[in-house]
Amino acid sequence: MDVERRVQNRLCLARGLALLVLFAASAAQAIDASNRYASPRNPERAIRSSTELIVLHTTEGGARGSLNKLSERGECHFCVTEEGTVYRIVDRDREAFHAGRSMWRGKEDVDKFSIGIECVGNHDKAMPLVQLRAVAKLVSELQNMYHLSDDKVVCHSHVAYGAPNKWQKRKHRGRKRCGMLFAMPSVRRVLGLSSRPAYDPDTRAKRLVVGDAYLAKVLYGNVDTWRSVYPASVARPKTPPRRVYVQSKKKTKTQAQPARASTLRLPPKNIAELKARGYKARGRVSKKMTASQLVGKKWNDPDTYYTIRNKVIPGNIINPARIEVGMCVWTR
Repeated sequence: MDVERRVQNRLCLARGLALLVLFAASAAQAIDASNRYASPRNPERAIRSSTELIVLHTTEGGARGSLNKLSERGECHFCVTEEGTVYRIVDRDREAFHAGRSMWRGKEDVDKFSIGIECVGNHDKAMPLVQLRAVAKLVSELQNMYHLSDDKVVCHSHVAYGAPNKWQKRKHRGRKRCGMLFAMPSVRRVLGLSSRPAYDPDTRAKRLVVGDAYLAKVLYGNVDTWRSVYPASVARPKTPPRRVYVQSKKKTKTQAQPARASTLRLPPKNIAELKARGYKARGRVSKKMTASQLVGKKWNDPDTYYTIRNKVIPGNIINPARIEVGMCVWTR
């Protein structure tokens, strides 16, 4: 009887230890994200058999409406707001319907083998650094979980394709420019990504044709419209220290060169910081007074700023169509 009890106790102990190991493993892989917008579609979504890509999207709309839509339809795994808040939408091991008509390396329906991350914002507008750094952290955690290299982090534009139509007689790449900025080297540096896909495997194999020549240059060429907004000094890949050789009487030795202090100044965050840096308000935009009338050719200069509701927008990234009445224009 004592022997049976000892065996049972050991079995219980072994099971408890196994559960603790499983709990520790799952905790180690936990992602810091809010469940406020968790999708009701979760239970009906299939478990993915593999994870080969991380696909970055732009919502092309504001946070509240985007989050409600994404949650209702289960259209991504995570959403990152402009403030850097990460929301979990669909469980990361389940399928989310984020890529639509898509193909990568001859495999269609990218939803079945990818994780989709929506970022609140537009494909042709710069994103706040706090948002990009939240995306960088999330992407890094997912890369570690699924053992994905940097070139496996793509944008929706990389994988989306269009059906034949009256403008394109064949299936073609270029159906969407969604997430296009995430292919640009300056943005990828901020995300901590040192490489990107070197070419389109599906157009090279003639499964698709190029339907958007400009997009192709962004994805695989040297078009980088945000180089001045995100200079290399914002986020530089770690490199070994540069070494110089110092001659001595007995031997030659190496000595690490101290790193230079960065001269980068990030854009001001609020009106108080604008004033502290010496910027002056030149007036407010009205129906009778445009920004160009207030500051001339400097209206879209990177050293010109627009403020409204304490938001600060650099002149070189503001959309002219969205310069509102009441915006204050600042220059030095």
